[in-house]
Amino acid sequence: MENLKIWLKKNGSATVLTVLFIVILVNKDAKAWLMRQVASTGILNSTISASKETQEISTKASYAGFILKNEDGAIIDRSALQNKVIFINFWASWCSPCRAEFPSVQKLYDRYKNNPDMIFLTVNLDDNVASGKSYLKEKGFTVPFIVPAGNIPGVLYSGSLPTTVVLDKKGEIRLHHKGLADYSKDSFYRQIEELLKEKP
Repeated sequence: MENLKIWLKKNGSATVLTVLFIVILVNKDAKAWLMRQVASTGILNSTISASKETQEISTKASYAGFILKNEDGAIIDRSALQNKVIFINFWASWCSPCRAEFPSVQKLYDRYKNNPDMIFLTVNLDDNVASGKSYLKEKGFTVPFIVPAGNIPGVLYSGSLPTTVVLDKKGEIRLHHKGLADYSKDSFYRQIEELLKEKP
């Protein structure tokens, strides 16, 4: 026992770092916190691209069959999405990078939820819908709980979580980002503001 005390005194910082590393590996929220710190630096962020004056109709048509349901199980009316800036975030409660970026998604939602020209589709991909709902409730997130009601077009989502897509008022994909990002930065808000000013 005495030898252990001596070893701990000599290797205290290594012991603390080892314990922290184990906690981060095991605990989803600890892992998400660490990822959030990295994302807050801005090195993982992507930017909204400039409009392509003529987007191929086939690209728009390829996600025209994207059908979603809200928390009550009602199909979301596609006409409500026309001529709007649409922020789509594919996420799951078990996904640590999703957990890491979700506070920034919530901040973005809080900022623009009352803007009539912007729609949020936070699409949960948990196998068990209750897990996703439980996660939002546990963390106090108020973003819309949306689930797919059919196949998700590959042009929007190809299997990486999280994936974020922003469509402009014409339905053009202006951002397609796979992986963690911070959507609560002023630079991102400015890009959203520019999209909101554009004509459909």
